Amino acid sequence: MNKFRFYRNVFYDIIMGMRKRNFCVLSLATLMLASPAVANWQYPGTYVGDGWYEDDGSRFVISARGGAAFGMGSVKNDTGAIANEYYISPDGGTIVSASYYFACVEDGGCAGYEYAGYGDLNKLPPSEDFETFSFAAGASIGWTVPNRPQWRIEAGFDHIEKSEYNASPMFEGELTLEGGDVPGLSILAQSSTVNSKIETDVYSIMGFYDFFDGLQKPMHRIIPYIGFGIGYADTETKLNLSDPYGDLSAQVELQQYGELDDYNVVQFYPSKRNSSNVAALLAAGMSYGIAENMFVDLGARLTYLPKVKWELTNADETRHREWFSAENIIYVNIMAGIRFEF
Repeated sequence: MNKFRFYRNVFYDIIMGMRKRNFCVLSLATLMLASPAVANWQYPGTYVGDGWYEDDGSRFVISARGGAAFGMGSVKNDTGAIANEYYISPDGGTIVSASYYFACVEDGGCAGYEYAGYGDLNKLPPSEDFETFSFAAGASIGWTVPNRPQWRIEAGFDHIEKSEYNASPMFEGELTLEGGDVPGLSILAQSSTVNSKIETDVYSIMGFYDFFDGLQKPMHRIIPYIGFGIGYADTETKLNLSDPYGDLSAQVELQQYGELDDYNVVQFYPSKRNSSNVAALLAAGMSYGIAENMFVDLGARLTYLPKVKWELTNADETRHREWFSAENIIYVNIMAGIRFEF
């Protein structure tokens, strides 16, 4: 009887030991089989089975940048036909505009002056081309192309801060007079003074190519890049015009854009205009990976705008007259920033 109990107890211990061992084995197998499902969210790319993931290099991209902006362009005279009359002193050494001459006559001066003729102010060239310096800032969001992570597509916004374009005189050059007492008389004519401001917003779609091999950008290495794109530019210009040479105040058609002061000189209203352009963009620069998904960036962006205009307006802004424009404007933005790729 005692021997029977002994063998029964040994058999029971063997059975229970096997059950515990099988439970441990099954538990471990269950955890191993479940691990891919738990990790499914941790890896980018496509799940291809058997616990393997294929990283196609695609990443969500977000960036911000800021720096300096340099602008340049060719200024054009858009005043339209403005015939100004001039008078010449008896000795031929002084030529004055009509408004100055009539004011002088009223004060009992300018005796013996002769009519020198008239000239079209629209023929005078601008005294200065458009050159400006300001600050710029921008941001972008985009995506690196799957299986082609060297390429990234970004939608961006750049703001070019307010800058100034000032000129005194605004227009200056040789002007041949017609209809005067001295045929074929040429004079050095000057017209108007401007103080103006310009501010631009650019919305763009750009493609960039990063020069590296593989599916992931290397860390702690300089990665050059180039970019190109197209965009929409909204430019606001503000104009303050004055008439120190007296050739504009005598023009009745211009008096509606300001008010005559006690000296019969037009004090022009401040005016503004928005110009819209299709913009072309080029970019070049380099980035440096400081973390797996963080890059510092230093680059230049070139933005081309076909034409921006400045104009006069009346008091209630119901009438407009173009005064000058800047054509073929090129902004070069030198900016530093940071880019994240998730």
